[in-house]
Amino acid sequence: MKLATWNVNSLSVRLPQVLDWLAANAVDVLCLQELKLSEDKFPLKELAAAGYHSAVFGQKTYNGVAILSRTPTHDIVKNIPGFSDEQSRVIATTLDTPAGRLRVVNGYFVNGQAPDSEKFAYKMKWLDGLRNWLQGELRVHPNLVLLGDFNITADDRDSYDPEGLRETIHHTTEERRHFQALIDLGLTDSFRMFEQPEKSYSWWDYREFAFRRNRGLRIDHILVSQALKPLVRSCMIDKLPRKNERPSDHAPVVLELG
Repeated sequence: MKLATWNVNSLSVRLPQVLDWLAANAVDVLCLQELKLSEDKFPLKELAAAGYHSAVFGQKTYNGVAILSRTPTHDIVKNIPGFSDEQSRVIATTLDTPAGRLRVVNGYFVNGQAPDSEKFAYKMKWLDGLRNWLQGELRVHPNLVLLGDFNITADDRDSYDPEGLRETIHHTTEERRHFQALIDLGLTDSFRMFEQPEKSYSWWDYREFAFRRNRGLRIDHILVSQALKPLVRSCMIDKLPRKNERPSDHAPVVLELG
């Protein structure tokens, strides 16, 4: 099966692109971030016509996450249990697959704005809450995928300018320690299981011709549990949608399990 993550930066704007991408890429699961719309505005009918069930956690104007799947979802959780948060950032669900039950956790991680800011402190607390919750999730659901827009570069390879951007947002030691803490739960960065082209990124700023110059960051990740690791066949970034007219600033990341 194939699973993908894509920060669409407004589903109301990008819906035609999402539908076109799904028609060309027969993924079983697509996790979306930054819906920027409330649940009553979510295009359930259009996605159902494309063959997908939808688990949605919307928010007007900001944030919002959804899991689209070929099969029905159950045991849906919205946001991090035990962590008080007014933002719609996490949705988790269980899917029944030929290989057994699969827990999918889709997250739009806090950006953090800048080190030493209040938003950065919120990011650190949010990441603590996520890790504590996932620790229990992994005990209950050994087949687990954590994917989404992490807003963290895992290491210097994930940044077009690691020295110039060192200790700025997405590049700080604290953020990378939190990323490693997720890995230490028993998760694996599926993209790095394979030899990848140098300067492989999933996000490019709209400004200064960043995409054309490939001045990007790899901040969209798919982490798999130990039980799923032997099933990973490939993981790649699909840059084609970034070439669309009025594109999202992120590109989809696709994982294949076999």
